[in-house]
Amino acid sequence: MEDTRLASVAAAIAEPARARMLCSLLDGKARTATELAIAGEVSASTASAHLTRLKTEQLVSMLIQGRHRYYRLHNHDVASALEALLLISNTPKTPLSPNTPHYLQAARTCYDHMAGSVAVQLHDRLFAMGWLLADSDDASQYVLSEQGQQAFSKLGVDLPELAKKRRRFACACLDWSERSPHLGGALGAALLILAKKRGWVEQDLDSRRLQISRAGQNAMKDIFSITI
Repeated sequence: MEDTRLASVAAAIAEPARARMLCSLLDGKARTATELAIAGEVSASTASAHLTRLKTEQLVSMLIQGRHRYYRLHNHDVASALEALLLISNTPKTPLSPNTPHYLQAARTCYDHMAGSVAVQLHDRLFAMGWLLADSDDASQYVLSEQGQQAFSKLGVDLPELAKKRRRFACACLDWSERSPHLGGALGAALLILAKKRGWVEQDLDSRRLQISRAGQNAMKDIFSITI
């Protein structure tokens, strides 16, 4: 039965529109069905049918955030297989260009926490440093390691108070410009409050834009090893 499964997956990738849609996801970001329809050069209804097939074959996964649905490659194995096929076929990757206004790309608010390219880098660094861990029951929910608890407490975040709040403690929030997660939940909100209090970021009047100060740039480099 393995050969039948292989043939089914290969057939799903072989359709040109589906191949284009899959390749547009090789940057690791999640995209909407509309964006994937554009990448696949097909209508919205056709793209929907293609995405159903790709989900069935476990080539893509769907993320639901609020009213929006996003799609990304199912796992690293899918990405590796596509990269190998691109190499064999000598096909260049053609990433989609972001259409987010330039002034909002680096840092902005997302409700009560930080979003943008800097926030995504920060999210990834918190995991790389071992401060954040994915919950064993739900990978979109996060917990702090012992090291993370000590580090955030040292920064001045009142963790016991955050734990009392009637909301998720820490979670993935898909960034609409980067299409990768930034830190949401009570911890994400507390981190933005801390950044404002310490003068690391300044919010533009009547705007979601956050400007990172010199002190903020230094803090990002010294604490999180992020160069802005």
